[in-house]
Amino acid sequence: MNRTATVHVVDDDDAVRSSLRLLLKSVGLPTITYESARDFLAGYDADQPGCLVLDVRMPGMSGPELQEELNRRGAMIPVIFVTGHGDIPMAVEAMQHGAFDFLQKPFRDQDLITRVHKALELDEQNRAELREAAQIRARFDSLTPREREVFQLVTDGKANKVMAGDLGVSQRTVEIHRARVMEKMGAKSLAHLVRMAMDLGKPVDG
Repeated sequence: MNRTATVHVVDDDDAVRSSLRLLLKSVGLPTITYESARDFLAGYDADQPGCLVLDVRMPGMSGPELQEELNRRGAMIPVIFVTGHGDIPMAVEAMQHGAFDFLQKPFRDQDLITRVHKALELDEQNRAELREAAQIRARFDSLTPREREVFQLVTDGKANKVMAGDLGVSQRTVEIHRARVMEKMGAKSLAHLVRMAMDLGKPVDG
């Protein structure tokens, strides 16, 4: 199911939240605002595409503390920190912990809009890669035990004749299994199959 990418704004200042919501909605970006990090966490859905525009200094849980919690949860949502001048060292540290970007106040509207669009593009790329990885795993899981053996040998670079000797079957049988592996995995070429093996975390010889 396709879900609309949403910009989440977390800031304890009412005026800032309102202005950011109006700005982002003016360029067609669905936006939800929160006055605290805990409010955001209470409603956070990891399956919802989007990005997070996050204030650094807030009462209760700070922006960097929220980022740490998201990291602990394995959340991939790109984070754009909005910082005052004195917060720059904190923002730099946040970048080292995986934040997407940070903007220093005051900033131009277009600067924020540009960064948000880039963050949403990154989020979609990350999610596409995860979907593809899940599909590859599901395809591999659909292989029979013998087909998995052939998958391993093929991606190790073994020739059909060698595989036949290793498996104690005829070369024709290996060819049939190999064709089924390629079909089930949706591989367009041997190189594509090897790429899938690497994505599955299987070490590939060479």
